[in-house]
Amino acid sequence: MTDLSPAPNPPRAPSKGGSRHLGLWFWQRYLTRTKGLVALAFVLMVVEGSTLGALSYLLKPLFDQVFADGGQTALALVGLGIVGLFAVRGITSLASKTLLSAISQTVSNRMQADLLDHVLTLDGSFFQAHPPGALIERVQGDTMAVQGIWISLISGIGRDAVALIGLMVVALSIDPLWTLAALIGAPLLILPTIILQRYLRRKAMQLREQAGLRTTRLDEIFHGIQAVKLNGMESYQSGRFRRILDRIRRAEIKATAGRATMPSLVDLVTGLGFFAVLMMGGSEVASGERTTGEFMAFFSAMTLTFQPIRRMGDMAGLWQTAAASLERIVELFDTRARTTRPAVSLTPPPVGAPALTFDDVGFAYGDLPVLNGLSFTAEAGRMTALVGPSGAGKTTIFQLLTGLADPMSGTILAGDVPLADLSLPDQRALFATVTQDSALFDETLRENLTLGRDIPAERLEEALTAAHAAGFVGAMAQGIDTAAGPRGSSLSGGQRQRIAIARALLREAPVLLLDEATSALDAQSEALVADALAAFGSGRTTLVIAHRLATVRDAHKIVVIDKGRVVEEGNHAALLAQGGLYARLHDLQFRE
Repeated sequence: MTDLSPAPNPPRAPSKGGSRHLGLWFWQRYLTRTKGLVALAFVLMVVEGSTLGALSYLLKPLFDQVFADGGQTALALVGLGIVGLFAVRGITSLASKTLLSAISQTVSNRMQADLLDHVLTLDGSFFQAHPPGALIERVQGDTMAVQGIWISLISGIGRDAVALIGLMVVALSIDPLWTLAALIGAPLLILPTIILQRYLRRKAMQLREQAGLRTTRLDEIFHGIQAVKLNGMESYQSGRFRRILDRIRRAEIKATAGRATMPSLVDLVTGLGFFAVLMMGGSEVASGERTTGEFMAFFSAMTLTFQPIRRMGDMAGLWQTAAASLERIVELFDTRARTTRPAVSLTPPPVGAPALTFDDVGFAYGDLPVLNGLSFTAEAGRMTALVGPSGAGKTTIFQLLTGLADPMSGTILAGDVPLADLSLPDQRALFATVTQDSALFDETLRENLTLGRDIPAERLEEALTAAHAAGFVGAMAQGIDTAAGPRGSSLSGGQRQRIAIARALLREAPVLLLDEATSALDAQSEALVADALAAFGSGRTTLVIAHRLATVRDAHKIVVIDKGRVVEEGNHAALLAQGGLYARLHDLQFRE
């Protein structure tokens, strides 16, 4: 079984601008865990690469001894030697490619798993700035772009570099001057290589960014397909997608042309070298200074260098493509959550249903202040409702309580315990949440309820009954094992809400948070959901965020918020009597 556990004490990724160390970072973090297999594959590549030099060397006795008069006795030996070389080359090639594929897949899977683990630790502000499609491309697309380069690099170092060294040794042993003539054009490659590498890195980065936009656009279209169809946006969305594809096409063509330029330059330089060797060596063979076997061995050695040099020239372009993706992966690994929460709670979490106290809490999104010295208390074991106009800061309170964001000033207490002293798992264990758009996963109802936990069937049945969901679940053909569909699309709005309530019931948390939990439901569904929530909230501290004031009339306390501050507090009758903001909101909603 493939080990996808995180690397122990992984080295920190190189900072932006240290991209020359990307290869070293990748080796330390991932390849060292498979270094035994990498070493074995490298040895096999070395053996495979060395066969080319041996093959070219055998051509000298083939022409000078076997093809000469009386050379029949050496024919079988040279022939068997050539057969043996090809057999070794074939076996080592098969074994090394299989090993490298296993290494590449293992490393790619581990990197994807590590990236997802890391992204899941980041806070809400990160996900507000990065759409799902872009993150999918980071986790999947960038790692796939990196995956193939390690096969090419190890092959280039282990096979092609060794082959070139072996062939150069053969060439030098025959004639150093011929070898120098063959390499006469090599200096011409230096400047174009530097320019091409910079160009390819830039194009590769553009490609990865456009690929992220492509995935984001598809994610937006498919998740919003109902809005697309109802608003007649098919042509509009298709046009936007085509423009992204066109940018990718142009960038890919330019990148491919750039990658192909280097091997083409190698071809030109190699042609110049062959011409120089033919002019110099051909005249020496014709005059009898050199044998035909020497020339053929040398010429074969130079010819066999052609493909390794082309592959190594192409490798520079492949590395720049992979390096662009590695930079993006490193940038993601370097991103840290903007939270100062301790890894382990500094104070034991409160026992039982705690009171929730906001003491002079401030929060802002960038330069936009949302909460301005907010102070109120939700009493233990009672229902407190938060109401106010849109933009007053009600949803932000929900995010601060659940650890999706941290207050910038002030203190939030659960009982006598500051939430800032709790680890995120301990803080979130205090709350069961039901929101207006309770997310269901494209899994079975059972999996949506258990969320990976081992929960007995009796408890599941109790939760469904309490949430008024047992009836419709039992009527389904597959019962609790019915698929919920994408985002719960197989269920009605009321059914989704009741499944979400059952899921919240199974958490057995001491605090219930309701964020517009019934606002999108019809009257019958709302009544069922309200009954379930009333039963669930008994004995728990309940905090309700609501626009529909009819749903909070019976709350023990109603807190009215405007522009991030508490402007009124009291029960329904008292707030109506004050004639303030709550009374005005009530009049707007219930005016005949």
